[in-house]
Amino acid sequence: MSPRTANMAVAVHPLLAERWSPRSFDATHTISDEELHSLLEAARWAPSARNSQPWRFLVGRRGDTTYEQIFSTLMSGNRLWAGQSSLLVAAVAAERLEDGTPHHGAAYDTGLAVAQLAVQAHALGLHTHQMGGFHPEQLRSALGIPDGYRPLSITAIGSLAPAELLPQALRDRETAARERRPLADTFFAESWGNPLTVRHDG
Repeated sequence: MSPRTANMAVAVHPLLAERWSPRSFDATHTISDEELHSLLEAARWAPSARNSQPWRFLVGRRGDTTYEQIFSTLMSGNRLWAGQSSLLVAAVAAERLEDGTPHHGAAYDTGLAVAQLAVQAHALGLHTHQMGGFHPEQLRSALGIPDGYRPLSITAIGSLAPAELLPQALRDRETAARERRPLADTFFAESWGNPLTVRHDG
């Protein structure tokens, strides 16, 4: 078990318990075509309302033009570390269905696709870090994203490197204890804010 494994209240699948979002990536690591194809397939087969599949992805490998264009749209704090990752993947959602009506679930479905990509990455021994800290309009301009498509996130993907390679402030965040809000503050029944009661025999 990894020292970064979440302190779960009950057992869950290791792919979920062990997944976390590092900032220290190995700048010499590359992702093979087979691994990349596996990541893309995992995202492609995400659940989708009416099978509308609103997600689109812009994928850059470190050193290529797409990677540099995606990287250039990151906010300064993310530029401190994200350029060491093997891949940068921008997730974009189609805001309308094929008949032209608004797709109200586009962001939700696209988030599911990114989540499946993240879990598949961990299954391959890789790590991901999803970011909202980027400039959407710069991404749109740099990579020709058309109207009607909304940039949602950028995900860095690669192989883990030691936390000691990061600046001290980021190193502290990298090694801090992992925490989540308690179940009682998140899951409700009967009325809003009333904690769901779940029996636990462990």
